[in-house]
Amino acid sequence: MSRIGKRPIEIPNKVTVNIEGSHVAVKGPKGELERTLPSMVNVELTDNTLRVVRTDDSRVARQRHGLCRTLVFNMVEGVSNGFEKRLEIQGVGYRAAAAGSKLTLNVGYSKPVEMDMPQGITVAVEKNTEITISGIDKEIVGNIAAKIRAVRPPEPYKGKGIRYKGELVRRKAGKTGKK
Repeated sequence: MSRIGKRPIEIPNKVTVNIEGSHVAVKGPKGELERTLPSMVNVELTDNTLRVVRTDDSRVARQRHGLCRTLVFNMVEGVSNGFEKRLEIQGVGYRAAAAGSKLTLNVGYSKPVEMDMPQGITVAVEKNTEITISGIDKEIVGNIAAKIRAVRPPEPYKGKGIRYKGELVRRKAGKTGKK
């Protein structure tokens, strides 16, 4: 039995959960999220707790059990608190600017890289080198952060590029001159 799948999900105040068959809708102060879960997993609501239960003991059902519990937990957490990822830019002349739902990155290419943010995602830039991505859907926030990092990933020689806040980049020694 999945250890993660067995854990109940506490529903905070101000959050409402609506379950219709395999469709789960969660509404809270930050917004509303919906997801359709596989048919081999059911969600049960009792008092202020949610439980994710398998319908059978097949291999696929066991695989989906913990995943579906985590997805529902992230939905509840997202509509109540939200999620955020922080990125930092390192490199001479590298900078970012946010205007509305558009992020502009100047990271050493001949032209600035412009990225449009999906609805529900907010991007803030502090000190031109720190980017904060926030939203209620953990999956989308992580995807956007990964796409921004992929524009110029940190390189191992000088460490220039876009990295997650607190990410350690292994540095390599460069070429040594002749003696």
